[in-house]
Amino acid sequence: MATIPITTRGAEKLKAELHRLKTVDRPNVINAISEARAQGDLSENAEYDAAKDRQGFIEGRIQEIEGKLAAAQVIDPSTLDAAGKVVFGATVDLEDEDTGDHVTYQIVGEDEADLKLGLINVSSPIARALIGKEAGDSVEVQAPGGLKHYEITGVRYA
Repeated sequence: MATIPITTRGAEKLKAELHRLKTVDRPNVINAISEARAQGDLSENAEYDAAKDRQGFIEGRIQEIEGKLAAAQVIDPSTLDAAGKVVFGATVDLEDEDTGDHVTYQIVGEDEADLKLGLINVSSPIARALIGKEAGDSVEVQAPGGLKHYEITGVRYA
């Protein structure tokens, strides 16, 4: 099985979700199923069907998270020494060469990506364009809105 890169923060987030699913959500859905069973005829019991569907979702998500954690390669960005190059986990400051706008992104794993928080997926077009570059380099990114040109103004490992 291939390893999946994930930051320490992302791994902790997945572990917290797994703990919640196992200790809160799973017991709640088991109670809901037993309450629905107590109501009698299961063939026309919508509460029972909904609880069983929810149980299936929870069990599937538990398996998915356990699989991801088993295959995870946890990378702590603060311990990286990439000699100023953009690598997984790096925080990159960019300046749009056309508009002068400044943006900051951290390159993270698929499960952690959230553009609103400046967390971009390592397999996204912009992350792929940035990997291996360093401060002062210009990058060209084919974005959904067209071709973008950025200058890397800083690279941090935090």
